[in-house]
Amino acid sequence: MPKLKTKSGVKKRFKLTATGKIKHGVAGKRHRLISHNAKYIRQNRGTDVLADADTARVKLWAPYGLK
Repeated sequence: MPKLKTKSGVKKRFKLTATGKIKHGVAGKRHRLISHNAKYIRQNRGTDVLADADTARVKLWAPYGLK
């Protein structure tokens, strides 16, 4: 069988936790931050855990796991 390729976008955007959950960066923090209030910016700091419904789809795109 040929090897399966990992989607290059998945390699850049997601990390796997020790328990098998998938972490991702929070959206909405690149530009136009002046129009957002301080609470929005503060709550979207750091990373977030991907929802269970989306986790199965992302794991299909990374057949050998993520670093």
